[in-house]
Amino acid sequence: MKRRDFFRNGSVALVGSASAGSILTTEYRLNTSDKDHTAKNIIFLVSDGMSTGTLNMADMLLQRKEGRKSRWLKMYNDRPVKRALMDTSSASSLVTDSAAASSSWGGGRKVPNGSLNVNADGSYNTPIWQKFKKAGKAAGCVTTVPVTHATPAGFCVHNSSRSDQSEVALQYLEQGFEVLMGGGLEYFSGTLRKDGKDVFALYKQKGYTVARNRKEMEEAPVSKPLLGVYSEDGLPYALDHLTDEDLKKSIPTLAEMAGKAIGLLSRNKNGFVLQIEGGRVDWAAHGNDIGGLLYDQIAFDEAVGVALDFAEKDGNTLVIVTTDHGNSNPGLFYGKEANKNFDRIQNFRKTNSWILNNTTPSTTVRQLTEQIEWAQGIVVTNEQATELLSYYKNLSEEGIYNPRHLPFKPLAQFQTGSTSVGWGAMDHSGDYVELAMTGPGAGLLKPFIQNTELHYLMLEAAGVKV
Repeated sequence: MKRRDFFRNGSVALVGSASAGSILTTEYRLNTSDKDHTAKNIIFLVSDGMSTGTLNMADMLLQRKEGRKSRWLKMYNDRPVKRALMDTSSASSLVTDSAAASSSWGGGRKVPNGSLNVNADGSYNTPIWQKFKKAGKAAGCVTTVPVTHATPAGFCVHNSSRSDQSEVALQYLEQGFEVLMGGGLEYFSGTLRKDGKDVFALYKQKGYTVARNRKEMEEAPVSKPLLGVYSEDGLPYALDHLTDEDLKKSIPTLAEMAGKAIGLLSRNKNGFVLQIEGGRVDWAAHGNDIGGLLYDQIAFDEAVGVALDFAEKDGNTLVIVTTDHGNSNPGLFYGKEANKNFDRIQNFRKTNSWILNNTTPSTTVRQLTEQIEWAQGIVVTNEQATELLSYYKNLSEEGIYNPRHLPFKPLAQFQTGSTSVGWGAMDHSGDYVELAMTGPGAGLLKPFIQNTELHYLMLEAAGVKV
């Protein structure tokens, strides 16, 4: 469906989950009477895989540790904000993956899981950042996972497989997006790519500044497009980054990347669009890693603050804050020691990922118990340590989020008695999710929407006709 037909008719029929055996038809009408002035800029912030419990617990952690609310929830008290619940289903399932979820925003149609803006019949949908580029706006993406990963890619390109990240890196170059920052060295380096192609050199030939560390990012001129790639895969978890001086010097935070991107993109006289993703929130949820989860959510929240501060000064920027789907449904659960247990997370030094990746088949029970107590102040029994170590006898290299099959689930289960945090699963959920907007165009938002409808809302808010 073309956008002009969508707005002329004022409604759209949307296909829900094909796997559910039914067609879901939803009528959606823009609040055109509530629309304020046109948005020159759009900043779209995604905490990937953020269940409601993640948002809640990060806010509680900040209140109890620092005496302040998260910027996301504080926004509800301080600004004129529109809120909604959003359905996140894909064309193939009630439970989406990140590629289909981002493609719903990027292309305005539900696509099968695993696909980037490619429909089941092989046709594709033009991604929204390409539409804004055609309208004269600058466009960019920053993330804490590979910049070629599903969520940024869904706004930018089309590909039948989200796994084809080497190709996505080349597609970005073809489209000429002004800012691309995150991890993913293996998709740009000639020594790491399977085809041996030096993609960094190709970007430099197109006039990009290539930054490989925090200092190079800070010194990059705002007059040239910027490619920043700071790690081979995802960036370090925020908690591990906070407690490592070398990492703090070499790798920028999500908030720092967001500030640099806004400074560069805002030079464009026709405005800009920027996606900011807290991608490792999702990865931590997959691992039931409470330290990784909450501190990465807080790092995402700092980027929300950067966006809101710019929007307040600018006056012409629509800020959208949401998630693409829930993941693992963590929560703080009742018990007489719930407050005390939850407060232990304030003193965590390292994530579960750090603990398990720094454990080897030669690690002793005593060494592991001491390592966990130092990293998190949690005492595990010798029996629990022995169980964790048993997984190191048959490590493999298969899988996506936990390729070595490390014992994330048992460690999280052992921690529950010390943190009072429980988990529903280790994968995405089909929950409706939180969505908030502030700035010009926010009045277009209805209280309940399909994820696809954000595509058309952004175009309407910015007055872009395609």
